[in-house]
Amino acid sequence: MSRIGRMPVSIPAGVTVDITEDNIITVKGPKGELKQALRPEMIIKQEGAEITVERPSEDKLHRSLHGLTRTLIHNMITGVTEGYKKELEVNGVGYRAAKEGKNLNLTLGYSHPVVVPEIDGITIDVPAPNKIIINGCDKQKVGQFAAEVRAKRPPEPYKGKGIKYADEVIRRKVGKTGAKK
Repeated sequence: MSRIGRMPVSIPAGVTVDITEDNIITVKGPKGELKQALRPEMIIKQEGAEITVERPSEDKLHRSLHGLTRTLIHNMITGVTEGYKKELEVNGVGYRAAKEGKNLNLTLGYSHPVVVPEIDGITIDVPAPNKIIINGCDKQKVGQFAAEVRAKRPPEPYKGKGIKYADEVIRRKVGKTGAKK
């Protein structure tokens, strides 16, 4: 039995959850609204302020979907109550970030500035020229957008220049040494 799948998901006050017949879940809360279609074979029940997920059989597919379905529901509820946040750091001489309207303007050592438009469901904050904070209620969108911004100039291993996550550790390499005679 899945240890994660067995745990019920509690619904906090101020959050409404609608489950349709074909497992389309809509979660509304103070931070926004999320809607997701989950696998129709999984059995999702709402009893009071708790949601439980059960599997129809002990097939390998159903066992693997059990914990996944419960985690997706939990992430939706967490997203509409607390939201998700990713912090990025910009390292390098002359590298900086700025917010212009709804666009993120990055100076990353290229011959041109890199402009990343803000997508709906995501908000970008730039509290300092070397710090970017991405917020949103959908965990997948926040993570994907942060990965796309990081991909504009990933950190390199010699000096650590580029865009990295705030909690990321870059393995550094030793550079060239002088010619030996």
